[in-house]
Amino acid sequence: MPKKNKKIPLRKCVITQEMKPKQSLIRIVRTKEGEVFVDPSGKKNGRGTYISKDLTVLQQAKKSNALDRQLQTKIDDSIYEQLEQVIEGKNIE
Repeated sequence: MPKKNKKIPLRKCVITQEMKPKQSLIRIVRTKEGEVFVDPSGKKNGRGTYISKDLTVLQQAKKSNALDRQLQTKIDDSIYEQLEQVIEGKNIE
């Protein structure tokens, strides 16, 4: 039997507006309690938004406050630092 091609889930980067495979994006989540954090697993509960794994895109996001608007809350600088670590390939928990 021929193998079926698995469908690759696509998500849109809120900065570049490009549709990309979910694995090449980073998810940021805001919970009902208002807590904001980086979700490396991509499966946590809450309102999520995606950003490309690119430092220039991250700088653009910080400058334009796009994540603040998407998640409807103020994003702390520590979140941007965590995103930078993920982009550079360092693990966060």
